[in-house]
Amino acid sequence: MLNIIIFGAPGSGKGTQSELIMNKYRLDYISTGMTLRKIIGEGSELGKIAKEYIDRGKLVPDEIIMRLIADFLKGKQHSKGIIFDGFPRTIPQAIALKETMDMHGMDISVLIDLQVDDDELIRRLLERGKSSGRSDDNPETIQARLNAYHTQTAPLATYYICEGKYASVKGRGTVDEIFRRIVDAIESRIVNS
Repeated sequence: MLNIIIFGAPGSGKGTQSELIMNKYRLDYISTGMTLRKIIGEGSELGKIAKEYIDRGKLVPDEIIMRLIADFLKGKQHSKGIIFDGFPRTIPQAIALKETMDMHGMDISVLIDLQVDDDELIRRLLERGKSSGRSDDNPETIQARLNAYHTQTAPLATYYICEGKYASVKGRGTVDEIFRRIVDAIESRIVNS
């Protein structure tokens, strides 16, 4: 089973690359961002709570995220694998994910870290905001999200380095160039595991 975490700051291309990885390796896919937007759109109580955090550029609390992840993992034991897009974001989430996956007889194969500098991230997110109309793609919220990423999420890389499951990938270039780098990182992980 090939279980991949696609990791990087907001605007690093996780969603685009996740789709390519998912199609190539026939993996199931979960994006916590997409799942959160869905429950917010449905207007559920959980969605309303999550929206309050997102609108302020804050991370949604772990208990809400873990509820979404645990529901998703049910029945996935016979899958070819899963790609996690935007999760985990913190070390406590990584530990909770490991415990939850252990209960299902699963483990993470590799974390792919898309490396993109902040100036490029801001440019990408502002462009996305113009085309998608996403309320969280405005200068103030983008800066808050990048600050949250650097202080709360970036340290997660060290956790996966210690686990021996980390791969850094340059996230600038064409979509195809970045994807080739990702495939090389995955393939080397498969061969060496």
